[in-house]
Amino acid sequence: MKSNVYFTRTITPEKVVELYRALGVTLPGKVAVKAHSGEKGNQNFLHPDFWKPMVEAVNGTIVECNTAYGDASVGVRDNTDSHWKLMEEHGWTKDFTVDIMDAEGPDVVWPIPNGKILKENHLGKNIENYDSMLVLAHFKGHPMGGYGGALKQLSIGCASRAGKALIHSAGKTDDRYKTWEQHASPVEFPEAMADAAESVVAHFKGKIAYINVMKNLSVDCDCCAVAEDPCMQDIGILASLDPVAIDQACIDLVMQSDDPGKEHFMERVNSRNGIHTIEAAAELGTGSREYTLIEL
Repeated sequence: MKSNVYFTRTITPEKVVELYRALGVTLPGKVAVKAHSGEKGNQNFLHPDFWKPMVEAVNGTIVECNTAYGDASVGVRDNTDSHWKLMEEHGWTKDFTVDIMDAEGPDVVWPIPNGKILKENHLGKNIENYDSMLVLAHFKGHPMGGYGGALKQLSIGCASRAGKALIHSAGKTDDRYKTWEQHASPVEFPEAMADAAESVVAHFKGKIAYINVMKNLSVDCDCCAVAEDPCMQDIGILASLDPVAIDQACIDLVMQSDDPGKEHFMERVNSRNGIHTIEAAAELGTGSREYTLIEL
């Protein structure tokens, strides 16, 4: 069955809300809004002002988790104190209620009965304080995953430090200092991400929505302190109730573009086997790669 993906070429905070309204859903109860805080030094992440009308529309709480960096020179979000300070510097705490979900242990462990690689997912325990989730993704490239979109926000984004280590190591270790020595293969890593994403989708089943913004299209993620500048022109905003469909639609829009920068962008995606995350998630039943694009 095809999933609906709503699309606009106009990128404004107001259009984000309009696309969310087009989904025809109301997220119930306490809403976790998964956004990317942006690494210190990164120039491409989407700032709080851009997301403010959308977060206010659902009366949401910005949620994040600490990273699994084993080397402090890579970034400052790998511990709660410096991550919280960065959230303040980037303006998140000024505009919103913010929750670093794994600030205090222990993690929650959710089973993944049919996982391809992982049999359990480790997440910041505060995720269980929320009734529904809105996933706000800045669609762009990624140095390890090939691309970052809704599925990455669900998997790496919601995982605790131990959970991130498990994903990156294909379940071999939950020690963030050892995971980089036992990194997953280009097949295992996307499949582990798909496994972790599936567990979050299952938890919030029927109470989760996705928005991807195709702006500042760098081959590097917002987690990069030193990121390459965008290589393509902005494309638009997408919204869906299906994380597989929305990520597939973003890849297709890049592929269909006549922007000469798409070759560089897709080289990053393909060299990291990025589309396999979408393939694996579809195989797990997380969503459908078949969709109807509805332009507003």
